[in-house]
Amino acid sequence: MFCPKCGNADQRKNTYCRQCGIFLPDFAKEGKREISPEEHIKYNIVLSFMTAVAGLGLSVLLFSFFLGKENTPALIYVTAGFLIAMSAWQIQTLWRSFQLRKHFKRQKNDVAEQLNQDSQNVFESVPTKELLNEANFADAVPASIIENTTSRLPEKITRKSS
Repeated sequence: MFCPKCGNADQRKNTYCRQCGIFLPDFAKEGKREISPEEHIKYNIVLSFMTAVAGLGLSVLLFSFFLGKENTPALIYVTAGFLIAMSAWQIQTLWRSFQLRKHFKRQKNDVAEQLNQDSQNVFESVPTKELLNEANFADAVPASIIENTTSRLPEKITRKSS
């Protein structure tokens, strides 16, 4: 491999040039895989569900162990309240993710339907005579062969000396 900056030969890929120090990446290696929006939504649904269940489960455990016991710190009840609020937030995120997934499915179906209609309309025969005007060569002026040539320049050009 040659360095694209300095041209030094015998370089290894994914290292730095020994002469100029520029990084030499391996372009034959595949890059990171693109994640589609549908996959992002699927992961979001799974994580939102798991977080909501964990928050609700922990809040139930806190209440079951400490509810009605003497000398229970207020921080336990505040923590359980925050866990319930976090679970409520994750439940609404889960609901919105389901709506977004339904929207993407509907949009994909609309695009497929539009492509199907377009492919049926592409091959219709249309007479081109109705679409194009006839050419009119009556006003055409031929280009001059000697126009813009050096024959119009003066024989001797005088220059001013400074």
